[in-house]
Amino acid sequence: MEMGFEEMPTNKWVESSFWNFDSLFQPQSHPARDAHDTFFIKEPARTVSVPEEYYQRVKTMHEKGGSGSIGYRTVFERDEAMKNLLRTHTTAVSSQMLYKLANQPGGFTPAKYFSIDRVFRNESMDATHLCEFHQVEGLVADYNLSLGDLIGTIETFFRKIGITQLRFKPAFNPYTEPSMEVFGYHPDLKKWTEIGNSGMFRPEMLAPMGLPKDVRVIAWGLSLERPTMIKYRIDNIRNLFGHKVNLGMTKNAPICRFEDVEEEEKA
Repeated sequence: MEMGFEEMPTNKWVESSFWNFDSLFQPQSHPARDAHDTFFIKEPARTVSVPEEYYQRVKTMHEKGGSGSIGYRTVFERDEAMKNLLRTHTTAVSSQMLYKLANQPGGFTPAKYFSIDRVFRNESMDATHLCEFHQVEGLVADYNLSLGDLIGTIETFFRKIGITQLRFKPAFNPYTEPSMEVFGYHPDLKKWTEIGNSGMFRPEMLAPMGLPKDVRVIAWGLSLERPTMIKYRIDNIRNLFGHKVNLGMTKNAPICRFEDVEEEEKA
């Protein structure tokens, strides 16, 4: 909030595949949509509705392309889009916020959004992985943004909480281009740990929403637990969140306080 961001409503854990995957231009054949990666809901198994005109534009983008893209050239299945699931990322909420932003009365206005909430993935648990964890989501929608704006925003965010050893690695995401993984150095594990993913939302995602052509959206999804491990020198994520947590540690922990790193550096 100090950086001017508005919080997104993320209190709905169950999302449709349409908002979680399709609206992000993630193909319906993507392996992340398999049951071994995603928790699908048995009852109710299908969502009630999605905006029909927007659905048709997303369908066309997947099947035929647009905005310089040829699309995926595969049949877009409504049954697949309507499946309910436990959201795999809060980007499902970001897509809905951007759609509303593009179609609000008076048209698009620049915006900054963030959220901190729980997400779910069917993963094997170990020292740095859980099947449910918290994601710090953020995005900036404005005219003519660049990759430099994205890197600068992420560096500023982490510097404010005292994490300064960062690395950015080129990556692939279906819905961002360019894309970058974000790594932070853990002094006790003595290794660089992935703490987030980021990128610029693709035109194939933004165009069906109705956003102006010169609007760019920089976005990131950061772990909450892993940066906390670095900040407080915790070497096992299961000691921080989950059924193995020591409640005494939680009760006796001091109130979280973030120092102003920039002011300390000046001093």
